[in-house]
Amino acid sequence: MPPNTRKIALISAAILYVNAGILHFLFPQGYAKIIPPFLPAPLALVYVSGIAEIAGGLGLLIPKLRRAASWGLVALLIAVFPANIYMALQSPHVWFLWARLPLQVPLIWWLLWCTRSS
Repeated sequence: MPPNTRKIALISAAILYVNAGILHFLFPQGYAKIIPPFLPAPLALVYVSGIAEIAGGLGLLIPKLRRAASWGLVALLIAVFPANIYMALQSPHVWFLWARLPLQVPLIWWLLWCTRSS
């Protein structure tokens, strides 16, 4: 792979997670709808996860925080997986909601790959 590939992947991941986090604040009600009913305070969870995504995305850009940010985002991807399942179950005819479930694996791999030591 070209030497800049990992750097490009890292910056792309940072942009993805910061933007995803910002969307939690722009469209909080849409995110609150996909939180499973057994979890308390959906709106608060939306804001907390948005902050976590922004912090994680920014952390990817800071060398001393990079690995911790990566693992924090991996934990977040795992933590929000039940909401993704719940959303897919609520709209079983919407194929892309089901297709995004296995995408968690490459997202996790991407974070771990672009932040591992050379």
